[in-house]
Amino acid sequence: MAIITLFWKDQIGLSLTEILLLQGIFSISMVVMEYPSGYLSDRIGYRTALNFASLLGIVGWGLYTVADSFSQVLIAEVILGFSISFISGSDSALLYESLKSDGDERFYAHHEGRKSGIGQLGEACGAIFAGLLYAYAPLLPFIIQVVVWILALLLTRSMVEPQKKLKPLESHLLEAWKSTRFALIENKRLRYTILLSLILGLTSYYPIWLIQPYMQDGGVPLAWFGPVWAGANLSVALFALISHRTHLRIGDHWMVLLIILVVIAGYLGLGLVGGLWGFLFYYLLTCMRGLRGPMMLNHIQQEIPSANRAGILSLQSLCFRISFVCTGPLIGMLADDVGVQKTFLFLCYGFTMVLPPVAWLFLRQLVETKTPVIE
Repeated sequence: MAIITLFWKDQIGLSLTEILLLQGIFSISMVVMEYPSGYLSDRIGYRTALNFASLLGIVGWGLYTVADSFSQVLIAEVILGFSISFISGSDSALLYESLKSDGDERFYAHHEGRKSGIGQLGEACGAIFAGLLYAYAPLLPFIIQVVVWILALLLTRSMVEPQKKLKPLESHLLEAWKSTRFALIENKRLRYTILLSLILGLTSYYPIWLIQPYMQDGGVPLAWFGPVWAGANLSVALFALISHRTHLRIGDHWMVLLIILVVIAGYLGLGLVGGLWGFLFYYLLTCMRGLRGPMMLNHIQQEIPSANRAGILSLQSLCFRISFVCTGPLIGMLADDVGVQKTFLFLCYGFTMVLPPVAWLFLRQLVETKTPVIE
């Protein structure tokens, strides 16, 4: 991740528009499989779904080691999109159901924060060396990535599937429709939680693809890219680890207000400052990403029945991916046209208008106590 945009630009020859289009297609591949993979995971087991995801990861990154054109990168991205779709929802559902089977689901946010923090710490450790590896041999990070996914397969094969009760189904399509209707129509609290999580996800997702050309335009040396990316991941890790404790201390309303202010400050700084050190404002957005993840997932998990847990979590990811498919290429075109720095400023204006009303809808629903169930 620390060098992938540079690889696409310098080794494959893609423009920023093509890069955001590529990520849009990647998201479409996830959209195609996102909800079906989550629904399937609820039926065949989270462990089986994660095993399959690891196999696809090996194949996808293996293709990257021989890719030299947009079409070949596209095939690899589609396979990786399928892989991520099988992970999406299955990992968090496995954690929640494992805790629930022991009567410890109240500790979910704490463990979700640890899971996110440790994952970001691992990515940070890789990013420290990514720039050096890329400078030495551009394909070396991708070869190592194949090894990482082989290790992931060995790990997922060792996991234990928690026991859960599934009611008999009249029809898979009917059950999928009931689950979708429950999440997006009937349960208002879940609906607005998913909406706020989606918007906040976009605020932290756009910069992932824009920050590297932003740094390149600002004259940041290539050797800094790995450490800068490592710092970003360490900030996500740190704030994910303290998210649960911070949430308990200041409550939902102040937590949401803090997150919105950090988003606005981050985008405003990226849009106005620029230059060699402008990327430091990106760390505000990564801190926000760490804070919001465990809190929002905890609210969502509390509203989901066990039989549909991975499916509804994947439905949330599906909504996010569709949103990025519709907006990502447009953001890329804007960056190619006016520059990355001005694009951050325009995004600041947009999120400043969108976030407050969505946050108000989310917070208003938290005071309601009655939660509908899937019939």
